[in-house]
Amino acid sequence: MFSRTGGRDGSGESCDTTVPVDRRTVLRSGAVVGGMALAGCIGGNGGSDAEYQMTIISSPAGFDDQAFNDNALEGLEEAADEWDISVNTIEETNQGEYGQRQADAAESEPDLIVLVADQHTEPLQENAQEYPDVNWMLINNVVEAENVSGWIEMNNEMSFLAGVGAGTLTQEEIEHEGSSTNPDESVVGFVGGEEIPLIEAFQVSYEQGVHWVDDSIEVLTGYGGSFNDPSGVNDQAVSQIESGADIVWHAASAAGEGAFQAAEENGRFALGVDSDQSVAFDSYQDVILGSAIKALNEATYTVAEAVVNDNWESVQGEQNLSTEGGQIDWVTGQAFEDSLPDSLNQNIEDAKQAIIDGEIDFECGPTGC
Repeated sequence: MFSRTGGRDGSGESCDTTVPVDRRTVLRSGAVVGGMALAGCIGGNGGSDAEYQMTIISSPAGFDDQAFNDNALEGLEEAADEWDISVNTIEETNQGEYGQRQADAAESEPDLIVLVADQHTEPLQENAQEYPDVNWMLINNVVEAENVSGWIEMNNEMSFLAGVGAGTLTQEEIEHEGSSTNPDESVVGFVGGEEIPLIEAFQVSYEQGVHWVDDSIEVLTGYGGSFNDPSGVNDQAVSQIESGADIVWHAASAAGEGAFQAAEENGRFALGVDSDQSVAFDSYQDVILGSAIKALNEATYTVAEAVVNDNWESVQGEQNLSTEGGQIDWVTGQAFEDSLPDSLNQNIEDAKQAIIDGEIDFECGPTGC
């Protein structure tokens, strides 16, 4: 296990580092990281002396994923810029440790603990009762307790939009910086991280979106086996491209970089997930046609704001990020903003309206099928 204590305090100085680790170097090397605990402090005005103490514990993908975890952390950082909040980050990629990590974080009685991902649900059922004076935010599920704010992201809606984007663009002739589509074949791919119910729901909803555009389009699917090692995702994406896929969407968090690399090295394209990954992974912007996104940063900011304003009741219980609410959407990649066919915007807007109007019969819910 690698461990690091780092981050920034309110003055902009880094916190003490006990064991320096370049996480991006580790990920790019393809090394298997069983569990990496990373604690840091990001303070709005006073670091550990700030008026409000908030902690965020990662999903198995860890921070620096340029997607899910970083998006959640961004909202707390925005809140820390506005109020006197110190943000403590705890990275844990081994979900078997989540119960203990939650309990350890709760012992210091912070004002809020944010748990990124459904994998935190089971241990939180006990810890929410064990630490009733701590406010908890759970992402991707709900625990019935007065001190828990459970945020269900409509991942099925987001995945559907990714499928609409892929299904539309594979039928169009697109050429850019050595990459191209093959509209005569119309084949797209999907690569998930770990094969778990949440990601399987991503796959099914993506396929639904593709076939909403045209049910004759072939969808190739596979799983890389990790959310933080790009090598498995890369292998799957390369295999799909060699089998005819000209666009590959990933639902693999940090490991999704492997899909972008496969597209770049094989003259095809890819789609991002959770945030605008043409910006997050700007070195691959010439192959990222667009991203299906969810504004998770808005959710973490909202919960932090509720804590600061002593208005927990406004976020307690089940909350949602949805297309109707404007938090689920599609963004075109920054290298393609003025060059993609009009059919893309038309189909995306039609699909969003169909979702809002309840015209899409989703086969899977936001967290599983």
